[in-house]
Amino acid sequence: MALLTVLCYPDQRLHKVAKPVAQVDARIQKIVADMADTMYDAPGVGLAATQVDIHERIVVIDVSDDQNELMVFINPEIVWASPEKKSWREGCLSVPEFYDEVERPAEIRVKALNLKGEEFELEADGLLAVCLQHELDHLQGKVFVEYLSMLKQVRISQKMKKRLKELAGER
Repeated sequence: MALLTVLCYPDQRLHKVAKPVAQVDARIQKIVADMADTMYDAPGVGLAATQVDIHERIVVIDVSDDQNELMVFINPEIVWASPEKKSWREGCLSVPEFYDEVERPAEIRVKALNLKGEEFELEADGLLAVCLQHELDHLQGKVFVEYLSMLKQVRISQKMKKRLKELAGER
């Protein structure tokens, strides 16, 4: 499998809305495998295809302690969200080293396809619910920093641009 390049905020490609997957085939299964390798290598607990410049509705997640319980969501959509909200400290592979509180529904139900193209539903709370909502935001072209104040968004954007220039200068 291959490691994919993760786009860094404020890259405009992170704001593209992902298109539905028409058919779960070998191409999609390879993308999922490469995304999983990339997520585990980072290391992270979730990755949306948008973050690796693939604009299709694919998400991989593993919130297990041992990182050995990969979950795959193809064409995921939230079909129910609890009115109760919960605040979590979030981070993102596309915004490395930045973490902040984001309030989201405490529980959700998601409908998606698995790697065989079979539809399933899953109810989630806790870290899994947060991770699912965070990754599904990516598929809609939204990055978690957009939940923060404009001042924080500008600061993070400036710091990320500076970091990217520094990295480019090292090459």
